[in-house]
Amino acid sequence: MVSQRHRGADPPGGGRTDPHSHQRRVPKEKENQPMSALNLNKVVLAGRLTATPEAKQTPQGVSVTTFNLAVNRRHTREAEPQADFISCVAWRQTADFITKYFRRGSALCITGAIQTRSWEDPKGGGKRYATEILVDEAYFVDAKGDTEGENQPAPASYIPSAYLAPTSPAAAPAAPQFEAQSKDDDLPF
Repeated sequence: MVSQRHRGADPPGGGRTDPHSHQRRVPKEKENQPMSALNLNKVVLAGRLTATPEAKQTPQGVSVTTFNLAVNRRHTREAEPQADFISCVAWRQTADFITKYFRRGSALCITGAIQTRSWEDPKGGGKRYATEILVDEAYFVDAKGDTEGENQPAPASYIPSAYLAPTSPAAAPAAPQFEAQSKDDDLPF
C-alpha cells in the first residue's frame, strides 16, 4: 500500500519522476541551464565581538560598521575549540542597531552573505583582497548582564513578565491535588 502523505505541490512543468518517490524532477525550462543559475549564498554565525563596533558614515550619510566576530569550532570532540575571526560589515539600520546595542565581548548572531572585494593598495603593494560577511540581520544572544569583557553590557531583548519565574514562593500557584488510586484491577492493560 502506498502512503498518501502530502509533500507539497508538484513543480511547474512536470510531476515526480517516480510516483512512489518524494524526489522532484527539475522543471523542463531549467534542465539545460548551467549550475551557476542555481546559487545559494547564506551564512548564519553566532559568536562574540572582538572589539566594540565603531559607527561610521559614507560621504552620502549612509551608516556602516565593520567588526570581527570570534566563532568557536571543534575538529574533534576531545580537542579544544579553536576560534575563527570572521570579518563582517553591516550597512544602514543594521549598522545602527549593532553599534547602539553591542560592545566588545557581546554575543551576537548574524545572518548574511559572503562577499569578496579587491582594491589596489595605495602604497604600491599591488592588488589586495578581502572576504567578509555582508550582514543582513543581527540578533541578541546574551541576556542582560551576561556579556564578557565590558562593564556596560548590551540591553537584552524584551521578555514578558508572564515568562519570568515568580520572585517569592508564596506567589507560585499551588499544584493541583489528585487522589491516589491503588486498584490494579481497573487498569485497561
